[in-house]
Amino acid sequence: MANPFRGEVTLTIEGVPRVMRLTLGALAELEARLESDSLLEMIGRFEQGKFRVQDLIALITAGLNGGGWRISEGELLEKRIDGGPLAAAQAAARLLKLTFSLPEEGGEE
Repeated sequence: MANPFRGEVTLTIEGVPRVMRLTLGALAELEARLESDSLLEMIGRFEQGKFRVQDLIALITAGLNGGGWRISEGELLEKRIDGGPLAAAQAAARLLKLTFSLPEEGGEE
């Protein structure tokens, strides 16, 4: 199970729950893949809704790799994400939020 206090999010792929986490290595991989000038520029792209589907795939791939499941973008494209594109986008948004925010008091989030 994913631990939100560690910045982890679960994404179910072909019926198997997979943990995503943006470790420093995963962030470096993502930053290079998206050819971002900085971490803040990369985050801003998602916050402002200026991301492409390829950006979303890169984010999910980096998160899965950071969570311990080594997979390439090409391999991910061949998989079925339970809940479809909407579930993938929601999980990616939650992953970014948990990675770059402090846990709220009271154990929520």
